Formats: sequence, structure tokens, C-alpha cells
Amino acid sequence: MRKPLALIAAGLLMAGGSALAQTTAPAAAPAPQPPYSAHIVTLAEAKTVVAAAEAEARKNGWTMVMVVLEPNGQPVMSQKMDGTQYGSNEVALKKAQTAANFRRPSSYFQEAVKAGTLNSIFTGATAVEGGELLLVDGKIIGAIGVSGGSGAQDGQVARAGAAALK
Repeated sequence: MRKPLALIAAGLLMAGGSALAQTTAPAAAPAPQPPYSAHIVTLAEAKTVVAAAEAEARKNGWTMVMVVLEPNGQPVMSQKMDGTQYGSNEVALKKAQTAANFRRPSSYFQEAVKAGTLNSIFTGATAVEGGELLLVDGKIIGAIGVSGGSGAQDGQVARAGAAALK
């Protein structure tokens, strides 16, 4: 009885081996991401970022939540504009954490999911636009997450905030 099982197992192993040999080559590695800085976003810098983000939101008539984090994901500042839905607090935080933890905007993961790569959502990344890195001298000092509008609106406001540091 054991001999037929061993033959079946060997046959399956050989069949699987040929299938593995026919797989395509892995995709090219993504471009290197900016390094973390020894400098961590200060409260004064966070206020500058949030003020710029809020100005962009107000200019367009949107109500938003803006969260600024250190590179390690710890909060520096969170601001909820009057009238913003309560659920946006957590979403903004997760977008900022995604940017800080993975050293890329959360929109990167949104595009990956649109392209059919679902791996990113299993890593804990929030795959929705609105999380951006805060860079000084090309190094990450923190991240901003914005929520309250559509993904595109959140991204626009987050980028306006991040641009305030340049």
C-alpha cells in the first residue's frame, strides 16, 4: 500500500516541478525609497504642514482630518476640521502609517491593487490615496495622512501639506 502512495507522491512532485519551471521571471524590484532621517518632524513643522493642508481643503470647500506622524508612526499632531465625518480620524491615521512604514505614498498601494496585485493589502498597508511622506533634504522626517473627501481630494490636500516643508 505504501509503494503506490510513494509513486503518486513522486509523480505529483515531478509534475509540480515542471510547472514551477514554466513560471515567469519575477518583476523588477521597485526603485529604492528615501531613507529615514535622524531628524524627526517637530511640532512646529507639523503645524506648518497641517496649516498648508487645511488651507488647501478650505480653498476647495472640503472638510478633512489631517494627521502628522513621526517616521516610526507615533503621532505629532492630529486635526479634525468642523463637520468632518468621524470615521476619517482612523482612516487618516492609517494612511499616514502606511506612508511612514513603507516609505512611499499610500497611493502606491492603491495603484498596485488596481493593477491586480493584492499582496499590498495583506501587509497592513492602507491602499487609498491620501498618505504622503514628509521629506527634508530627501530624507523622511514623518508622514501626513488626510481623509474626509475622495481619495483624489485627500491626496491633493496631503501633497499640499507635504509641500509646505520644501
